[in-house]
Amino acid sequence: MAGGNAMTHTLSRRHMLGCGCSLGAGMIAALATQRPALAAAPSTKKTDMTPDQALQALKDGNTNYLTDSPVRSAQGRERRIEIALGQTPFCVLVSCSDSRVSPEILFGRGLGELFIVRNAGNTIDTTALGSIEYAVAQLGVPLVLVMGHSRCGAVEAAVSVVKNNTIFPGAIGQMIEPIVPAVLTVRDKPGDLVENAVRANVDRTVTRLRSAAEPLLTDPQKTGKLRVVGAAYSLDTGNVDFFNEG
Repeated sequence: MAGGNAMTHTLSRRHMLGCGCSLGAGMIAALATQRPALAAAPSTKKTDMTPDQALQALKDGNTNYLTDSPVRSAQGRERRIEIALGQTPFCVLVSCSDSRVSPEILFGRGLGELFIVRNAGNTIDTTALGSIEYAVAQLGVPLVLVMGHSRCGAVEAAVSVVKNNTIFPGAIGQMIEPIVPAVLTVRDKPGDLVENAVRANVDRTVTRLRSAAEPLLTDPQKTGKLRVVGAAYSLDTGNVDFFNEG
């Protein structure tokens, strides 16, 4: 009996080890089949959209957003793999950093479609301008949209500087300096000063980009391959009002 128990015990251990090896091999094979596919090679593809088509895509996307229509944006695993080694955005979107302004959502766009430059007050400094030029010259983007929004905190701060001589600490004061001239241009106009200044701030940036001395921006505008457009987003309604379309 003792010998029989020992033999049974030995066979059981061998059986378990054998099962374990088979199970391990099976698990490895299963995991191997679940490995994510990788992009094969870098892509140099650029969007084939015209400036007008790109602008219309944004308008249609915002309309769908307003009506809660189903959004078929380019996202998910397959899209991530598709653009892993190359991007083909169709719009540079200069927007405010405000957490309530999410460009991909309010325009119904997905991965790799919008090249977004964000900062408080949607202004253009050297870094932002370089980013825009890169997107236009290297990625072939046909549209630049400069978008402000209602009750913008940076614009409100600039208004406070103009009306109350407010001094803001740290780099905040330097950040809102470019917005102050926009406030001054609409200071005596009827209506809400902040909302008027939001649009004036967008207009100043649009004008700057249209009249830029750098050929990277001027040349494609002259040939009709690039448009620079202004817009304002309403936090209350979700509507994007496109203006100064050029």
